[in-house]
Amino acid sequence: HVQLVESGGGSVEAGGSLRLSCAGVGVRNRNSCMAWFRQAPGKEREGIASIYTGTGSTYYADSMKGRFTISRDSAKNILWLDIDRVEPEDTAMYYCWAAAVGQCLGGVCCPFELAPLSGSWGQGTQVTVS
Repeated sequence: HVQLVESGGGSVEAGGSLRLSCAGVGVRNRNSCMAWFRQAPGKEREGIASIYTGTGSTYYADSMKGRFTISRDSAKNILWLDIDRVEPEDTAMYYCWAAAVGQCLGGVCCPFELAPLSGSWGQGTQVTVS
């Protein structure tokens, strides 16, 4: 049974930086996908970045490249999302997601389209940028 707990959200001034954490219990260190999503008020949930635990390969949504960095500590099973130069448009609830997948040998191992089909979600952490 997978449990995900996000933390690190809060209020931050535009231009600052933020690190979100997701503590994962029960997430396999091999052949799993983990990802960050966000949902702003009145908008659909959107994918930010994903990581395949088997190789550490990452994938970013085009609109998220440059200011967002996903990383993971496999020993502690913690997923991070670093956000640089935060903008008011980054105000949203940020969610962590994880799912077991088959072995990935290349390409995009963890597309965001997997999320609605399987896996587990955290409760989210709110980020407010002013």
